[in-house]
Amino acid sequence: MRFDIVSIFPDSVEGLLSIGILGQARAAGLIEIQLHDLRDYTDDPHRVVDDRPYGGGAGMVMKVEPFVRAIESIQSEVGGSSCVVLLSSQGKLFHHQDAARWAGGEGLILLCGRYEGVDERIVDFIDEEMAIGDYVLAGGEVAAAAVVEAVSRLTPGVVGKFESVSTDSFFEEGKLGAPQYTRPPEFRGAAVPEVLLSGDHEKIEAFRKQASWRKTARNRPDLLGMVTPLGTKEGAEESNDG
Repeated sequence: MRFDIVSIFPDSVEGLLSIGILGQARAAGLIEIQLHDLRDYTDDPHRVVDDRPYGGGAGMVMKVEPFVRAIESIQSEVGGSSCVVLLSSQGKLFHHQDAARWAGGEGLILLCGRYEGVDERIVDFIDEEMAIGDYVLAGGEVAAAAVVEAVSRLTPGVVGKFESVSTDSFFEEGKLGAPQYTRPPEFRGAAVPEVLLSGDHEKIEAFRKQASWRKTARNRPDLLGMVTPLGTKEGAEESNDG
C-alpha cells in the first residue's frame, strides 16, 4: 500500500508517520509513504501556491495548477492506480468504512489544503473530498496522518495480531469497542468487573458485547440507528437499559 501526501509542509507529518506500527510497517515494506512539497510543482521563481480569491473576500485560495501537476506526476510514477483524495473541511466525513475500502486498493494520493481552501476546479482531478470531522483545521496535514494510520491498520501484516484490529471500535458496524481493563484489579474503590477475572470466556464475551452497546449508547447514540443487537432501533433502546 502506497501513500503519497502533497503539502506545503511535508515535513510536518513525517514524525507521526515514522513511529509505532507505522514506522515498523514502513521499515518492513508493508506500506510506503512518500511526501511531496507542493511548491516543487509550481512554475514561477517564487514558487507561489496561492492567490487572492476572485470576487473578493478574506484570505488566500490555493491554486489548482500545482496540485494537478503533483497528481499527474505521481500517477505517472505509480501507473495511475492510486485514489486521489482532497482533505478539506467541506468534504464528506471520513469513516471506518472508507478506510476499509481504501485499504483494499493500491494507493492513496492525499492532497492537503490550506488557507481558504483549494480552487474549486480541483474537483475535476480528484476522486473524493474528505473531512475527518465537523471542524476546521489550519491545514490537511493532521487529517492526512489520521487517514494514513486508519487505512494502514487495516492493511494485512501491519498490525501483528488481526484480533487487535477486529475488536476495534467501528470494525463491526454500529458500535464502539468494549471497555478495557488491566492491573491493578482495584483502584481507588473502582474494581474491575468480576466476570473479566472469572476465566469464563463465554461469559466474558457476552459481557463485552453488552458493555459495548452500553458505551455506544452513552458516547455515540447516533450510531445506534445503523445496527442494533436485535437489528432494530427498538432493540437498541431496550439494550440501553441493561
